[in-house]
Amino acid sequence: MKNLLILGAGSAGTMMANHLNDKLPKDWKITIVDQSEKHYYQPGFLFLPFGIYEEKDCFKRQKKYIPDTVKYIQKGIEIIMPEKHQVRLEGNEVLKYDLLIIATGSRIAPEEVEGMKGAEWRKSVFDFYTFEGSKALRKKLESFDGGKLVVHITEMPIKCPVAPLEFAFLADWYFRERGIRDQVDITYVTPLDGAFTKPTAANTLGHLLEDKGIKIVPDFAIASVNNNEKKIVSWDEIEVPFDLLVTIPTNMGDDVILRSGMGDDLNFIPTKKHTLQSESYEDVFVLGDATNLPTSKAGSVAHFEAEVLTENILRYIKGEALKEDFDGHANCFVETGYHKAMLIDFNYDQEPVPGVFPFNGIGPMKLLEENRMNHWGKLAFRWVYWNMLMKGKKIPFISPKMSYSGKKINKEEQSTKEEVLN
Repeated sequence: MKNLLILGAGSAGTMMANHLNDKLPKDWKITIVDQSEKHYYQPGFLFLPFGIYEEKDCFKRQKKYIPDTVKYIQKGIEIIMPEKHQVRLEGNEVLKYDLLIIATGSRIAPEEVEGMKGAEWRKSVFDFYTFEGSKALRKKLESFDGGKLVVHITEMPIKCPVAPLEFAFLADWYFRERGIRDQVDITYVTPLDGAFTKPTAANTLGHLLEDKGIKIVPDFAIASVNNNEKKIVSWDEIEVPFDLLVTIPTNMGDDVILRSGMGDDLNFIPTKKHTLQSESYEDVFVLGDATNLPTSKAGSVAHFEAEVLTENILRYIKGEALKEDFDGHANCFVETGYHKAMLIDFNYDQEPVPGVFPFNGIGPMKLLEENRMNHWGKLAFRWVYWNMLMKGKKIPFISPKMSYSGKKINKEEQSTKEEVLN
């Protein structure tokens, strides 16, 4: 038997196990390794602090989504040895592979900033990118009666680049519902020069911040968190005081990537952007947050990657040329509060623009426009996640390759891009 080994049973790894389970030749078997008993629905971490979701809404049992015919090993991963085609697990168990898929995700690293994980950590300094952080922040918000709330991004890339904006928007709504919005000063601090990484969306989202009375501090490169005086300080000595700091720390790849010498400075693996093959090892493929690709680290991206990678794995096994089909497609709902949300759809080459989705001229969803339908789409995604994506089922009418149909972009530019893609 030949061995296909998947490292990581989060969104990306679980999808790959389900996609490939009944498609591989009969002389191949799949093994998936992850140290966690629980599979977390990470988009729920945004809603938990505001009481929109409960703890039980954010996780399920990991093995529930692993096919019975896939061998599941619940252990930590010590090191990947690509030259030997082996992986060593905790307890010195060694697994050999003929093909390796790395889906080890990313983690927050608050220790990368001086003072971030200091005396005020989980007292007045919180994250919401972890289940524990989100739970602790919920308790803090319930007792927060006013003062300076700072929502802060340390550096890019981060998981779900719109989530910090969503947190700021939901905080505005949350405190208005509590009747104390006039007592809460909300400031959005970012290393970017605007509200988002892409100019059209940055302009729209920046206006939303302004309309909601949320101040923005751009181009802020944090040097330290001063726990005693409760302020964040940039390298050029700009200071932003806080009573409550909600920060998105540096995001890094899993430590096993560092131990294995396979990553960049942030432990993300250099990956071919259109095939998802490792830049260094032809029998290693990477997807999800573990890659260094210039696209969003988001569940939708992992979903589109999984569909493309499934075909490339099968082609690789047959000795066929890989298809360069992944275009960096990302599709994200942006919760804006008051039961409204925006929808953005973009890829490596095309920034988010207004329009309709998924059908040209019909929609029914509007792009880069906040409305209730998008909000319900955001909430419905949890059902789609558990019942379709994690089981390897395709979402009808949504292709892994981004469609230019329905988007309000220059027709000449659109024609040129479609020619390149085809």
